[in-house]
Amino acid sequence: MGILTYHFSENFGALMQAYGLQTWLREQGCDAEFINYHPSHVEEGGSFWGNLVRGKAKGAAKVAFLRFAAVKRRIKGEADHTEVFLDFQRDVLGVHGPALPDGPAVDAWLAGPEGRFDMLVCGSDQIWAPSDQFGVDPVYYLRFPGGAQGARRISYAPSFGRAKLDKTYAAEVKSDLERLDGVSVREQSGVDIVREITGRDAACVPDPTILLGDFSGLVSQAKTTPADGHVFCYALRTGQRIRDVAMLAGEQTGGAVLSPYNVHRRWPEIGETITPTPAEWVAYAQKAAFIVTNSFHGTVFAILFRKPFLTVGLPGKRAGLNERSKNLLSTLGLMDRFIPEDLDEAGIRARMEAPIDWEAAGLKLAALQEDGRSYLRGQLEQLRFFSERHAMEVVSHA
Repeated sequence: MGILTYHFSENFGALMQAYGLQTWLREQGCDAEFINYHPSHVEEGGSFWGNLVRGKAKGAAKVAFLRFAAVKRRIKGEADHTEVFLDFQRDVLGVHGPALPDGPAVDAWLAGPEGRFDMLVCGSDQIWAPSDQFGVDPVYYLRFPGGAQGARRISYAPSFGRAKLDKTYAAEVKSDLERLDGVSVREQSGVDIVREITGRDAACVPDPTILLGDFSGLVSQAKTTPADGHVFCYALRTGQRIRDVAMLAGEQTGGAVLSPYNVHRRWPEIGETITPTPAEWVAYAQKAAFIVTNSFHGTVFAILFRKPFLTVGLPGKRAGLNERSKNLLSTLGLMDRFIPEDLDEAGIRARMEAPIDWEAAGLKLAALQEDGRSYLRGQLEQLRFFSERHAMEVVSHA
């Protein structure tokens, strides 16, 4: 079984969702491995000149910034942090083989002896979110004209990243979705998008971190075990608002505010910057007295470990990216843990101090997990059915 997702990203949440899906599938007896597709448009923003030619000045500026940041990290000796992610991808996720840079390379690899899979899975993460620099990536919709012949093709919990799909991409996405043998998405908004453009009912399933649920095996691999009692502040995209909330949490708990190093950070550090491995990142969340985050996966791990937490909404133009966290919190009856942009300090303190009904939330979380597990079990049963039927047909024609 081949998996296509953001397994290569220098992002803790992306690696955790990849680990979650692969680990659960392997626990079901599947030989699940990652297809080493590593497109430049995800981590590097794509082609600088390609963006300029298409008139996308902002896209070209983003590419320039990301490449400058990479050079700066190497000069400052921060490449060791990149190695931490590469080690995890190789040693824990088992990623091997050459990095495949584009769709034709993946298609050719799938047509070769190493790429003969009986099932392909695309997901999870925001692999279906069109980028300003690249548009829709056909690889993440399993669009392979030459390779992967005969393989069952399904999605597991991909996200469109926003509540609405830009109409520019509707026709292309419709064609891709109609070719899939099984369709599931991560948010109810994704279900609505699929239904609107195809008329097809997609299953709504949880992120693979929730699907797996148990990360004790990964925590046991942490070389350094943090002490209890800190505030774990996991910030992505901006330090705005989350800084103030994290400081309030530190004041309330008396614990140090610890923030994982982020290669894309363009804001001053929040509290003390730490440089954990992916396994240690999970351990820091597990040992925290309080978690403050503006990240979906930060929210997930606060819930999995039943930690007091607040999810700070991304402000301004980024507010659309709150959809994933709000959907999860609403489903679990935990929307009072979300901090909207206009909430004042008194309101934040009140939510910080409010108790969490973990028993009620836990029951809803278990139901979510069963949704995901039931969907995947059904897809595996379909695969076994067709495999057995094919074997019988081969015997009957012998």
